[in-house]
Amino acid sequence: MENASNRPNKALIIGCGIAGPATALFLKRAGIDSVIYEADEQIDDYAGLFLNLARNGLQVLKELGLDEQIRQEGIELHTMKMLNGKGKLLGHVGQTSGEPQGYTIKRGILHKVLREEALRQGISIEYGKKLKGIERNEPDRVKVSFEDGTVVSGDMLIGCDGIHSRVRRIVMPSAPAPSYTGLISFGGFLHSNTIPYERGIQTMVFGKRAFFGYLVRNSKEVYWFGNMNYPGQPSRRELQSIPQAEWLRTINGLYANDIAPLPEIVRSTKEEIGVFPIYDMPPIPVWHDKSVVLLGDAVHATSPNAGQGVSLALEDAIVLARCIRDIPDVQLAFSEFQKFRRDRVERIVQYSRRIGQRKHATNPVQVFFRDLMLPLFLKSANKDSHGWMYDYKVDWSEKAAL
Repeated sequence: MENASNRPNKALIIGCGIAGPATALFLKRAGIDSVIYEADEQIDDYAGLFLNLARNGLQVLKELGLDEQIRQEGIELHTMKMLNGKGKLLGHVGQTSGEPQGYTIKRGILHKVLREEALRQGISIEYGKKLKGIERNEPDRVKVSFEDGTVVSGDMLIGCDGIHSRVRRIVMPSAPAPSYTGLISFGGFLHSNTIPYERGIQTMVFGKRAFFGYLVRNSKEVYWFGNMNYPGQPSRRELQSIPQAEWLRTINGLYANDIAPLPEIVRSTKEEIGVFPIYDMPPIPVWHDKSVVLLGDAVHATSPNAGQGVSLALEDAIVLARCIRDIPDVQLAFSEFQKFRRDRVERIVQYSRRIGQRKHATNPVQVFFRDLMLPLFLKSANKDSHGWMYDYKVDWSEKAAL
C-alpha cells in the first residue's frame, strides 16, 4: 500500500447507534483502531420501535458475519399489501417468492447485535460523552472535548450522531438544518390471537384520517405504526412530554371508524406507544472538513417511507472504511467517499419524501385520484422491482481508487 506510514491509526467516532459500531468494525478490518463515544449514560435495548432493514443493508451485515442474527430475530418481509380506507386492495409491492425485500426488526435488537460485536472485537465504547468542542488546527489531527471535561485526540473524527448531529453543527455551522416533513410517526407492539398472520406480508392501509401499517410475527406479536400530520416543528422530546393517555385518545380517535383490525390493534395496545417526528435532510454540499467526516443520518437522513435509512448508514460504513483503507490521505479518502455515495443517497431521500406525500390524502377528490393512480404506480414499481435500491452491493474486496 502506498505511503503506509501516513495511514491514519486512530479514529474517534461520535455516536453508538447503528452507523458508529458498523464503521468501527469495518475500520478494524482495515487495520485502524477506533473509540466510540456515546452521549447517553447507558444503552436501553428496549428503547424505540422497529425498523425495516432492506436486503442491501443486510448484505453489509453479511460482510460482517451478523446477518444470521437478524434473520433469526427479525420478520421476513416479501410484500407490502396496500388497501384504501374501505378495505379495497390497491396493489402489492414486492414478490411473494424469492429473496425477501428485507427484515423488520426491533431497533434495540439491531443496536445490540452491532454493539456486542464491536465489544467482542475489542473496540472501546465510552458512555456519557456529550460532545462539547472540536479542534482541527492540524490538517491530519483532530482534538475533541466533552462536557465532562475529558479531551481526546485522533487522526480523524467520524460523526455518526444522527439527524440532529452535534458534529455537523460544530464543523459545518452553515449547513442546512434538518427539514420537518410535517408528519409524525407513532406505534407499538401487542400480543394477539385474533389478528391474522400472513407470512412475509406487511399490510398498509390508507385510513380515513391517517395512514396505518402492521405485520404479525408467527408468535402472534403484532408490530404496528401510523403517521399523521402534525403542526409546527416538534422535537422528539416535545412529543414525548405529552402524556400517554392523551396520545391513546388521539390515536384511538384517528382509527375508530377504520376497517378491521385497525381499531382493535390500537385499542388492545397496553405497552407504551412511541411517538417521533419525521425529519429528513436537504442536500448538504460537502460532507467533510479537514479530518472530520459525517455519515448516515448526520448527513443524509431520509424519512422512513422507503425503509432505507438504516441500510444507507450501513452502506456508508463499508464505503467509508474501504476508502480510508485504500487512500492514505484522509481528506482525499473523505472526498472519494462523498463522490461515491452522494447521488445514490440523495435519490433515495427524494424518493422517500414523495412516498410520504402520497400517504395523506384525506379530502374526497384527493382520495379518488390516489385510489385511481396508486395501482398504476404499484404495478410500475413491481415491474422495476426497485432493483436499483434493494440490489445495490458494495464489494469490500474491491479497491477504492482515485
